[in-house]
Amino acid sequence: MPDVKALLFDTFGTLVDWRGSLIADFTAWGKERGINADWAALVDGWRGAYRPSMDEVRRHPERGFLTLDELQRRSIEPLAASLGITGLTAADYDHLTLGWHRLKPWPDSVSGLTRLKTKFIISPLSNGNVALMTNLSKHAGLPWDVILCAEIFQRYKPDPEVYRGAVKLLGLEPQQVMLVAAHNYDLIAARACGLKTGFVPRVTEYGPHQKEDFEAASDWDYVVTDINDLAGRLGC
Repeated sequence: MPDVKALLFDTFGTLVDWRGSLIADFTAWGKERGINADWAALVDGWRGAYRPSMDEVRRHPERGFLTLDELQRRSIEPLAASLGITGLTAADYDHLTLGWHRLKPWPDSVSGLTRLKTKFIISPLSNGNVALMTNLSKHAGLPWDVILCAEIFQRYKPDPEVYRGAVKLLGLEPQQVMLVAAHNYDLIAARACGLKTGFVPRVTEYGPHQKEDFEAASDWDYVVTDINDLAGRLGC
């Protein structure tokens, strides 16, 4: 694919294991604090509120943009209460929210990105905000050239402004940019904006609750097994 100059990556689920990371993080933290809770249920419920909260922002731009950190902080307190997790302070909820800044990468993510970086501009294109993506990248060792994310465009994926805005900021044409994601809906939106597409399955992203994205739902430009496979296919 000689015209492609930049690779954009969905991050949560595609490059980092949000579910496994959060459950392990919260379990260790709860043990230190003497808090016995169903942390897996909290994490799964929290993720269940993830896209609906962003969709609410997308549907009502007149209310102003809220970052993912802000949306996550708003949703965790009532969710914890519904699961019978009580006695937490505001600082505790802040700590849990910042768990998204401490996620671990999938085993192939850092090595694959490092290879791709030798030939392409690489950047996230995430619904996370700038601080979240910066801290996550430092923690997980993701070797970005630049960080592009929803906060910059004041829109959430799959709004076309996110994809088009990223292409414009890179000074490229849509066909010179490829989005790599583990989520078919993201690739559908990217293709509609003229971007190239790459699918990498993460069939354990949601643990036993995975219901979709087990395989490519369309004839994406690349369908690979992991990020190292993509690097090899692209000659890196």
